[in-house]
Amino acid sequence: MLVLIGYIVAFGCIFGVYVLHGGNVSVLAKALPFEMLTIGGGALGAFIVCNQPKVLKATAKAIPAAVKATRHNKARFMELMALLYELLQKARKEGLMSIEGDVEEPHESAIFQKYPELLADHHVVEFLTDYLRMMVSGNLNSHEIEALMDSEIDAHHAEAHGPVGALNRLAGALPAFGIVAAVLGVVNTMGSVGQPPSVLGGMIASALVGTFLGILLAYALVEPMAALIEQRAQDAAKELECIKATLLASMQGYNPATAIEFGRKVLFSTERPGFLELEAHVKGKK
Repeated sequence: MLVLIGYIVAFGCIFGVYVLHGGNVSVLAKALPFEMLTIGGGALGAFIVCNQPKVLKATAKAIPAAVKATRHNKARFMELMALLYELLQKARKEGLMSIEGDVEEPHESAIFQKYPELLADHHVVEFLTDYLRMMVSGNLNSHEIEALMDSEIDAHHAEAHGPVGALNRLAGALPAFGIVAAVLGVVNTMGSVGQPPSVLGGMIASALVGTFLGILLAYALVEPMAALIEQRAQDAAKELECIKATLLASMQGYNPATAIEFGRKVLFSTERPGFLELEAHVKGKK
């Protein structure tokens, strides 16, 4: 909702002030379709050329997700730490082998089924179960697992930033495509140099709309979206870092209550629950 409100404010103020200052709306109305086709078509073609199919697909998924409210809020992180606590508590009381079934078949696990939102996120489930499986096998020490976790989080970070880089490149190119559209408009105007000044004035104004649109789309539409997707990617990475900190603390011998405290501390302050708040939530889940 905030994304839509932001766009409405930006475009409303820009076009509203233009109208209030006596701007000729008919000039924009006549030029917009052709300029949008020139700029949008050129930018879309270049966007397809400079990005791999996987980046194009990721961008197509990231934009609608960014418009929606973020999933990574305090409530979700509290659910994550409650899940971690239950799994580690079971492993501590009954032995690591007792969670093997939960790890191998998370969708059949009574513990995982308490947290449907997390269970539906395959990134979280795969990351968590993969490293719990390594802990159960006992073949790797905490330093080796930490190195693997860091590598996977880095890979996830790079993958999540694919759409960000793609949109930033698009934002950088849009003003240039606006200039291309404007130059074509000027060329068209020069070809009609014998027309009356009133006609030439309208043609020049239409040409300048191209420059205006290129800059507007770059800095009021595409670049803000890229920044928002980047922030969402950082929030998603925090989820994996929380799991990492909690599991490593458990491997180092800390009890489940202390281990989830390690995970709590890596969260951003805006989503981090208080110690007593998290403790009450975990006990309520049990």
